Amino acid sequence: MAIIVNLDVMMAKRKMSATELSQKLGITLANLSILKNNKAKAVRFTTLNEICKALDCQPGDILEYVEDEE
Repeated sequence: MAIIVNLDVMMAKRKMSATELSQKLGITLANLSILKNNKAKAVRFTTLNEICKALDCQPGDILEYVEDEE
């Protein structure tokens, strides 16, 4: 099971830089980068809520499930 974070895609669609989004969310650029680059092990619902608010999108626009290849 793999959850892919498409945050960079939504940021590009909304023409928002990582710096701008991190400021809106109140998180560090390093933590945003961890999310953006699929390195995060978890994401809080409050953070996901703020991301969706800032990017005017749905959680499904950011998170995608992909089955593992066996």
